[in-house]
Amino acid sequence: MSTQPMNAAAKKILVLGATSGIAEATCRIWAAEGASLFLVARNPDKLAVVAADLKTRGAAFVDTAVADLDDTSAHAALLTHAINSLGGMDVAYFAHGILGDQALAEKDFDVAAQILHTNFVSVVSLLTWLANYCVQRHSGVLAVISSVAGDRGRKSNYLYGASKAGLTAFLDGLRNRVDREGVTVLNIKPGPVKTAMTTGMKNSEKFADVDKVAKTIIAAIAAKKDVLYVPFQWAPIMFVVRHIPERIFKKLNL
Repeated sequence: MSTQPMNAAAKKILVLGATSGIAEATCRIWAAEGASLFLVARNPDKLAVVAADLKTRGAAFVDTAVADLDDTSAHAALLTHAINSLGGMDVAYFAHGILGDQALAEKDFDVAAQILHTNFVSVVSLLTWLANYCVQRHSGVLAVISSVAGDRGRKSNYLYGASKAGLTAFLDGLRNRVDREGVTVLNIKPGPVKTAMTTGMKNSEKFADVDKVAKTIIAAIAAKKDVLYVPFQWAPIMFVVRHIPERIFKKLNL
């Protein structure tokens, strides 16, 4: 597999969940490098603000689509439109998802199902279409934000963790299928990051800086890596967490 960085100015990038904090920070860097961007998000007002900002930062091209990515029946038409607008695609960047309400999900299956659908089912739908597109062209990077929460279930967020664990397993299998076709599948596993989604969470002042996280993600995409823990210290942390014996782990208050 090549580890040569792609020419930033030539990049045609599809961003799904473009108004998320990590996606915005990443797109600001790409825009300054002269990339072409197609942005998808649910909120039209926020999307318009992000698009305008990226144009002023130097993006070669910016187009947008307002879409509810939970609606899997609309994915094929949306992705076809996005790629036609860009005139191709080098990178698909997945940044949409929800934390959900663990306490409610424990009592109400509909809440649990929504978390699983948004974070797993909708992403699988998008990835299936885009992976087949990339395989036909023997190129492309599918960069997906998962989470360290998917490495092991914890009582404080096991619905969210389960959705990310399923996504991680899917990405592993997808990579095994498409890597030989020249397609890169990058599983991005951030620890807690300071964004609007995490505002008000306990110890949020200690969370990772979103701009530093964005720079690390861009470097991993350019290098066509397979898995990225960001910040880097989460790799050894989660190695330890995964290997704590269950008889001990089940007694921990995590």
